[in-house]
Amino acid sequence: MTLGRLAAALAVLLLSACAGLTPAERAAAPGFDVSGRVLVSSDGRAFSSNLRWRHETGRDELWLLTPLGQALAHIVTDPAGATLTTADQQEYRALSVAALTQRALGWVLPLAELRHWLQAQPVPAQPVVLVQRDSGGRLERLEQGGWTLQLTYDGAQPQPRRLDLERGGQRIRLVVDERRDPAAADLLR
Repeated sequence: MTLGRLAAALAVLLLSACAGLTPAERAAAPGFDVSGRVLVSSDGRAFSSNLRWRHETGRDELWLLTPLGQALAHIVTDPAGATLTTADQQEYRALSVAALTQRALGWVLPLAELRHWLQAQPVPAQPVVLVQRDSGGRLERLEQGGWTLQLTYDGAQPQPRRLDLERGGQRIRLVVDERRDPAAADLLR
């Protein structure tokens, strides 16, 4: 068998192995449960809150909280779409969290991308304009999906402690204070 035919056969084999997976499964970020803080500035306005974000395959649940832990907004996303419920029980629905937060809060939260960026990974199957890594090989700077992303780490930790995102006139700073194993987080429910 020639080298070209071998490469073609290998490519067909790899593609057929992936064919049984849905695009979401191929691009799924590992599960996580994080607590931290978020600061958003957009159109001359600023928003800050504590947050708790639980990500599982096919579902995200995010709470934006006051310093005392009272929910300002609760966001749930699954294959059917996204729902945001405010503290006064107003409910908003959209197909994506980005569209939902734009409409309900006045700024875009790119949750689908953040699932990966929080794990210090580019979003699979999405074009990347720029990737810079630190001396340890960790993702340090990324331009993807119209966003410029800067990641900051604590010591030799493999996952970022802080993410700074910018797109157009919008800036988001996400600081991770605690990461928990999703299985252990089930015990907290």
